[in-house]
Amino acid sequence: VSCRGGVAAMADGDPGEGDPGVFTATALPADPRLLPTLTNAFLGTRVFRDTLHAAGVYSGAAGDTHRADVPSPLGLCMAVPGARSPAESFTLDTWTGTFSHTIWAPGYTTTHQLFAHYSLVHLMASSITIRRLDGSTHPITVQLQSLFVPQSQDLDLTPGPDFQGAHYIHGRTLVPEVEGGPRPAVHMLWTPIPQWLTEEEAQRSYSAGLSLAAAGTLLRSHTRAWAALRRGCSVRLDGPPALRQALHGCLFYLLSAIPPRDCPELPFHGISPGGLSNGSRGEDYWGHIFWDQDTWMFPNILLLRPEAARAILRYRIRTLEGARRNAREQGYEGAKFPWESAATGREVCPEEIYGAQEIHVTGDVLLAFEQYYRTTQDLKLFREDGGWELVEAVAQYWCSRMVWSEEEQLYHIRGVMPPDEYHSHVDNSAYTNAVAQHSLNFAADMARELLLPVPEEWEERARKIKVPFDEERKYHPEYDGYSPGEPVKQADVVLLGFPLMQPMSAEVRRNDLEMYEPVTDPAGPAMTWSMFAVGWLELKEPQRAWTQLEKCFSNITEPFKVWVENSDGSGAVNFLTGMGGFLQVILFGFTGFRITRSGLLFDPTFPDNVTKLEISGVSYLGNKLAFTITGEEIRVEVTETSQDLPASPLEAVLESGQRFPLREGQRISFPTAPGRFQRSPSRTP
Repeated sequence: VSCRGGVAAMADGDPGEGDPGVFTATALPADPRLLPTLTNAFLGTRVFRDTLHAAGVYSGAAGDTHRADVPSPLGLCMAVPGARSPAESFTLDTWTGTFSHTIWAPGYTTTHQLFAHYSLVHLMASSITIRRLDGSTHPITVQLQSLFVPQSQDLDLTPGPDFQGAHYIHGRTLVPEVEGGPRPAVHMLWTPIPQWLTEEEAQRSYSAGLSLAAAGTLLRSHTRAWAALRRGCSVRLDGPPALRQALHGCLFYLLSAIPPRDCPELPFHGISPGGLSNGSRGEDYWGHIFWDQDTWMFPNILLLRPEAARAILRYRIRTLEGARRNAREQGYEGAKFPWESAATGREVCPEEIYGAQEIHVTGDVLLAFEQYYRTTQDLKLFREDGGWELVEAVAQYWCSRMVWSEEEQLYHIRGVMPPDEYHSHVDNSAYTNAVAQHSLNFAADMARELLLPVPEEWEERARKIKVPFDEERKYHPEYDGYSPGEPVKQADVVLLGFPLMQPMSAEVRRNDLEMYEPVTDPAGPAMTWSMFAVGWLELKEPQRAWTQLEKCFSNITEPFKVWVENSDGSGAVNFLTGMGGFLQVILFGFTGFRITRSGLLFDPTFPDNVTKLEISGVSYLGNKLAFTITGEEIRVEVTETSQDLPASPLEAVLESGQRFPLREGQRISFPTAPGRFQRSPSRTP
């Protein structure tokens, strides 16, 4: 059947032509892992695959827990009998959130279209359309092949009564994540698929579909919801076609993974490195949630969709009790978030060393809470929805995890694995200790905001924790005993500059970049080069930044811009972590945005081949901002104020001291220069 293999063609033909948000090919990738994914906040699948996944539905105990494979009737292949090598195309349209396979046969075309409905998140849809191209009346028949069997190795499925022409199965996962824990239930309705489809049958099915889909509005309602999302958070730039295509691909896959604005009651179950489409047993880290969500994807989501960012934080709040048990089992107080998380917050990493030593994830989780609060001032999350209990538990964990060094008169954190997973059992990882320090400082700040007493040990330990620094070479050793030149797996110390914004001079920031750039494994995970790019942009060396950003393109596969974790094709596919890092280069690197206590800083810098950046829907203190940035000018407009969060009047303050009030519907502009957006001081009438 034609849809099952081949060599991929270049998307959009010549990458210099066509719509950068529409990826079209005449054949599919030979590797089925590189097929595009279709997801919403609850359901996900790869096109032409016979299984799908539902958010939060895991099967297997502890380290064996994985996304439960749900049988999918959407894995449908289409062929035209009797036609010799008909022309065909495969298109992923990131503007409408749809995938289509079209075959051109003599006298007609037939198109198979798929989408994960963006607002009706429990629905995925598949349609076949036959369109005559001439006035002939000869019969048309299309062959449909499906591997669908209503069975699963992960679910105890039982048939139920048909409903309005649809078949029904239901059941529970076979093995709970923890003994005595819940076994999520799955209920599925699907329309049976015939082996052959004639024009008359297609017409009858279409008529039935019109009534079931409320007068034919099913696809329209999806595309409208998707278009509204894209209008509300649009990112465009004038630059190389490959960069523009990569940007649209990253936005599509990441925005597909987050809940829509009109489903606030829907529990969100986190974002795994390979997304909801992947994560069966043995693939893509089994669908577990890592720091990838909190550190690499979250900042982009926060900037563009703060209500979705809130849903991510609520996932961590819901799993707090599991994190408390992790800490107790290791002999510590408070809460230790798992290196790999699924439904309960218990550690589900199949290899003990990571769960025991890669503890920086606990600080990464709290850093996301800090970024959220600095951006939204949403105290309700902390006062009423469990946020404060999480903040307090993380601070307690770090205090119990530290030991006092009489020799150095500093607190140490010993026996850890830093983000650089080539090293373990090290003491005083610079990144781990710095993120612990951030946790304690934010916990103290949050206590003051909530008018609660601040434990003295939080502030003392934040002041006295060791963050290794080499006074002679003026750089941060990765850990105690690190020797310059030792290989590093991925971004580690460079994260001190961003996102941690650890205080340091430009000289130290440069030394850190130059020390670790040449020793970082070129075959390491894709997000690494993004952080080097952000660092060089910060230091106003845009061409060095572009050299690093260019390395990401070897992780982007054709024709559908599916990312692989490692440039050799290994690791997770549809690697949202790499996409998150890439988007941070554009949203935080090119703009210079930094989320701080005093305001949202900006300081744009572009590589020579980027001339303009347009971003709409940037959220800050309850305002939606639209930006147009060039090398000469910044234009800003407040397009709306939030209905969900308290909105504060804003002003732009340049380094020169100039101030520009920002009022809804009014556009301001000023020469491109550093500055910040902040709450406008109250003005007397």
